[in-house]
Amino acid sequence: MPQGKLLLDYVYAHEKNRADQVYMTQPIGDGRTEDYSWARTLDEARRVASYLKGKGWEPGAAIGVVSKNCAHFVMTELAIWMAGYTTVALYPTLNAETVEYILEHSEAKMLFVGKLDEAPWKEMKRGIPADLPRASYPLSMKDVGSDDADSWKDIIKNNEPIEGNPSRDADDLALLIYTSGSTGRPKGVMHSFKNISHACEAIVEAFDVNADDRYLSYLPIAHAMERWLGGTMPMVSGHHVYFAESLTTFVDDLKRARPTIFASVPRLWLKFQLGVFQKLPPQRLNMLLKIPLVNGIIKKKVLTNLGLADVRICGSGSAPIPPELIQWYRDLGLEMLEGYGMSENFNYSHLSMPGRTRVGYVGEAWPDIDVKLSDAGEVLVKSPTNMVGYLKDEEKTKEAFTDDGYLKTGDRGEIDSKGRLRITGRVKEIFKTSKGKFVVPAPIENIINNNQRVELSCVSGLGRPAPYAVIQLAEGLGPKLSDSGFKAELEKELEDLLAHVNEEVEVFERLAFIAVSRKPWTIEDGHLTPTMKIRRTAIEDMFNDKLDDWYGQKRKIVWEE
Repeated sequence: MPQGKLLLDYVYAHEKNRADQVYMTQPIGDGRTEDYSWARTLDEARRVASYLKGKGWEPGAAIGVVSKNCAHFVMTELAIWMAGYTTVALYPTLNAETVEYILEHSEAKMLFVGKLDEAPWKEMKRGIPADLPRASYPLSMKDVGSDDADSWKDIIKNNEPIEGNPSRDADDLALLIYTSGSTGRPKGVMHSFKNISHACEAIVEAFDVNADDRYLSYLPIAHAMERWLGGTMPMVSGHHVYFAESLTTFVDDLKRARPTIFASVPRLWLKFQLGVFQKLPPQRLNMLLKIPLVNGIIKKKVLTNLGLADVRICGSGSAPIPPELIQWYRDLGLEMLEGYGMSENFNYSHLSMPGRTRVGYVGEAWPDIDVKLSDAGEVLVKSPTNMVGYLKDEEKTKEAFTDDGYLKTGDRGEIDSKGRLRITGRVKEIFKTSKGKFVVPAPIENIINNNQRVELSCVSGLGRPAPYAVIQLAEGLGPKLSDSGFKAELEKELEDLLAHVNEEVEVFERLAFIAVSRKPWTIEDGHLTPTMKIRRTAIEDMFNDKLDDWYGQKRKIVWEE
């Protein structure tokens, strides 16, 4: 059937026209890196494609990949596509039960196991069927490359590159994205080559992304947002992708890449800000920024220290970000563009555009997207990148769309006179107090999360006379609580925060108290999704048996024992 250019068409063009240009830079430990030109990338991908093609699986068969972001993930995906198959990426922090479910549900024929941390891998491998063929990357854990796993090195050595430029049909399935989800089992979102190619072409054209741009890929590449921005968009534009080695080396990785395009999630944007405040207290920073001859120097110094001095396209997504935090970065000269999308539309939905932004709004719909609000205020989106459906689940696929073809996002929103969207909360997260009032937690959490003493918060209170909030303190504060003087000072600051929150919200939304969580909320323990959004139900479950006591204390600040 007639079709426009797809991702593989762009990749083959880069192989021909930019053969010696560096496409990816991969850290390999001890501060060393390895470059992959377009020619090398495609040579290795073609050899892996030949290896996969030789397996003789049916067209479109699912091939699993579990790895942190790395050059080999990208080469594997290209190989899978050239061989006529479909990619199934697994988050590198899943538990064994979820790994087993995804591999079984997708009917994965084999699994590439890549760059992973030791503890998550120890858990994940329990969920991998013993008879499932595996292949390992050069950066894999040592025990991945066991006797029954083919190594990348051997695959490259023993297979000739697949010939020609194998093409795929626009409607062929390119990838399955298993939703990170905050509840229940993940659903397999099916996306075609037409879907993902369209989303990439649109953002490249809108921002004039080109081969001179640089991008640091570090958010989970199994997630739709990073798969779009760090995985597939560079295949269209041809720009340079750098990978991060680890959290401990992140600052060095960022300074090495000097990205011109940078995206993050709210929790990390907050961490960056807190890092600045540790070196330059907010009061002093604000004072310096008000001095005409000094403010430009200070702004440049702060952004340079963050590794963001060269950024021309800056974005935040995946979860709501406090408007005050966006404004703080803009005051530094970094025009943060907030975006909005879902796995189900490959994140191609809404984006703040330069010069047309409004703080607190996720921006306007892309030109070829139709958006409206339901009678209940739910955001409904009709996009050319809407998913093909959920794998093996016609019922849930049907439930995901309105009768006239709009994707039900599950988010409540408001649209201003210029078409800019503001997300006001999740439809299913709204809860009712014992007084019969409905409370939307997300806007209240945004106010709390803007405080520099707070890392994350969860507002709840179903069936209670008033809502409450549980917070996780900012990194580094926990050990200081043994100092009674510091704890008393912090309690006073949190009381001020509670008063501030209750001044900003409606009477029925006022918090009864703020509780301080003793245990950190982590991805590994199931409190956060892989993109660091809170798993609300999991956090509520941690504290359900404490609520009667907390409400009974009638204290403004409650410390978990």
